[in-house]
Amino acid sequence: MPKTFFADNNTLNLWLRATPYAPPAQTYLGLYTVAPTPAGGGTEVAGNGYVRVAITFLPPSNGQAASMADVVFPVCIIADWTTVVAFGVFDSISGGNLLYFANLSSSRYVAVNDQIKFPAGQIIATEQ
Repeated sequence: MPKTFFADNNTLNLWLRATPYAPPAQTYLGLYTVAPTPAGGGTEVAGNGYVRVAITFLPPSNGQAASMADVVFPVCIIADWTTVVAFGVFDSISGGNLLYFANLSSSRYVAVNDQIKFPAGQIIATEQ
């Protein structure tokens, strides 16, 4: 899963310039209807019951860390979220900074009463 320039720059500063970076106490998974890029951007789902969901990762091994538990988004209410094409890992439940992102293997239309779930181990952040 690619990192954003924000995450890249903090990693480079930490390792190559000894510039501290305070990592977030909690990370959150968000969904996109237009995929972001390393520069950020994209269009995050908004409204109709949508909120970012806390995500926790297992200790890294061989340059990657997998999600520890199922990540379950709230049920879509009132109106459709439309087509979800990507997801991202953020350092805040709202606003904040996008750290990692990836496209879904296949886009998914989310209608009222639908719910998106990522099983444990399905979200994998990499440093390769």
